[in-house]
Amino acid sequence: MLRQPRARVARRPPPVMLAAMPETAPRIRPAAVTRTAHSRDPDPELAVRAIFAELDAPSLAGIVLFASSRYPIEALEAALVPRCEGLTLIGCTSSSEITEEGFSDGALVAIGFPRSDFALSAIRFDALDRIDAGEAQERVRSLVAEAGADARRLGDALHRAAIFLVDGLSHSEEMLTVNVQDALGAIPLIGGSSGDGFAFRETFVLDNRGFHRDAALVAVLSSPRPMRVFRSQPYAPGDTKMVITGADTAARIVSEINAEPAAAEYARLVGVRPEDLSPAIFASRPPMVRAGGEHYVRSIQSANADGSLTFYCAIDEGLVLTLGEAADIVGSMRTLLGELEESVGGIDRILGFNCVLNRTEIEQRQLLRDVSRLMTEHRVAGFNTYGEQYHALHVNQTFSGLVIGQ
Repeated sequence: MLRQPRARVARRPPPVMLAAMPETAPRIRPAAVTRTAHSRDPDPELAVRAIFAELDAPSLAGIVLFASSRYPIEALEAALVPRCEGLTLIGCTSSSEITEEGFSDGALVAIGFPRSDFALSAIRFDALDRIDAGEAQERVRSLVAEAGADARRLGDALHRAAIFLVDGLSHSEEMLTVNVQDALGAIPLIGGSSGDGFAFRETFVLDNRGFHRDAALVAVLSSPRPMRVFRSQPYAPGDTKMVITGADTAARIVSEINAEPAAAEYARLVGVRPEDLSPAIFASRPPMVRAGGEHYVRSIQSANADGSLTFYCAIDEGLVLTLGEAADIVGSMRTLLGELEESVGGIDRILGFNCVLNRTEIEQRQLLRDVSRLMTEHRVAGFNTYGEQYHALHVNQTFSGLVIGQ
């Protein structure tokens, strides 16, 4: 049995996007215009058939779909692609899913955007390590123009947001988010990195032509309905600090912390044996870096046989990190969702990107049912990620997303 550190209460509240507001009685919500459907049928053809029938696909401008990595990719692709003619499809493989019933495993979950209220346009980038920044930005600007033309049928007073999905094993998120957000201008970017549980073998993004590795998607969603992006993390910095003294930046591998072997030193700092390091430990005590007056999590992906640590995000020598501590997960999420509800005048749908290590921590604290209930009440659908993108940032261990108003 793994020895896990006792959960600690943060000494100060984690950063939140909006000012705290008093809890109010839940409002009676009208039916959502966006549509969601999910299936746990292990047969890809039957699962896709059920989802597309429930969404009424011919009436949609586009679909966002998240697929458990348990599905065989080729069979799932064969079931999806023929059904996508005339609509925009974007999606990716997931490290577990968020359905209209809360957290799920082994499912397909889809969000449909009716043409009556939405327009969705998308492009794909391939061979991410060879992308020319200038050319990429020009393609994004062309996408923005195309999306504007497509959305004219919806009127003049439109809100827009960019949905970004990227291969979670590409190590390209930081470079892409900066360049894509710059080209988007005032359109805010939100997204997530595809996953495959904790296997770290193959992760894919999905469009009308099928599944793709070493690729990323940028889609512009337009609607007269209010939309806003958000980011929240239920962690705050503690008192324990450490310095990265050896790292392979390109591979996101840290070989030394405080001039000691990285895995052994991190284990010592969190109070466990090196052989007990696991996603559960990484979720409970994430390293955090201070930048621009705020702390951001730099999550550990794995402890390696050579004593090094692989991270989910960019890392470098000389970086000073502080061990983080989880706060009131349920309370902070309830506050956030209430604030989002008020900010858009009632929630139609939240497209949610939740870090896979957040879910691990939620499970460790036996809060899965409570958090799922909150997500269901506030119409969250999405997936658990290998990292989240918010504006020009690639971040870890956040609950981020796009809220669409009524």
